[in-house]
Amino acid sequence: MAIVKKYNIAGSEVGEVAIEDDLIKTAANMQMIKDYLVAIRANARQWSASTKNRAEVNHSGKKPHPQKGTGRARQGYLGAPQYKGGGRVHTPRPKLDVHVRINKKERRAAISHLLSEKIQENRLHVLAFETFDTPKTKKIAEFLRGCNLAGKRVLFIGENHLEGKKDGQDAGAPTEKYGSFLLSINNIPKIEFMFMPNVSGYDLLVNTDIVVMDSALDQLKMLLGSKS
Repeated sequence: MAIVKKYNIAGSEVGEVAIEDDLIKTAANMQMIKDYLVAIRANARQWSASTKNRAEVNHSGKKPHPQKGTGRARQGYLGAPQYKGGGRVHTPRPKLDVHVRINKKERRAAISHLLSEKIQENRLHVLAFETFDTPKTKKIAEFLRGCNLAGKRVLFIGENHLEGKKDGQDAGAPTEKYGSFLLSINNIPKIEFMFMPNVSGYDLLVNTDIVVMDSALDQLKMLLGSKS
């Protein structure tokens, strides 16, 4: 059974959270993890770079100079690539469909594997979260120092907060509960906040440590594969 330390906002250890061994035993292999991460990065590309070819540039159709009698090489169009302002050759064009499909089971297995690695390496911590009335950056900095996380890339993860959701509002949008907390971490470099359903394997990989709100522990265990 894995033990995860629990801290208060002052950075002091206040308890422990036990995670069953069955939840951190994953069947993912490194090739699956690699394929998943490469797909995430590929799908993040916009593929919108575009240049004009000679058929698209706005140029007169007049010949640059007579065909014969000048001693120069024959030319037919000022929009040809060799002229300034002419069409480009072998340059970027928009891609129509380059989306890489990620299998749902593979995605879950990859995220579960990367989370399990964080737990086994003692890189996952639990925060006994307290709602802030006003933004308090000093408190977050104190927490990071107390947990030896100052200067590291840290990802805070909260639960999918549905209370008070308005029509058209994203289910994972910042709500009153985390509003002041989000403002508190804005001025600290290398610190991010995400809601549990939005976390990807890439987020787990690029951040050195993960801090999970105590209210999000049930969703964390479900992400690891818990049935209850």
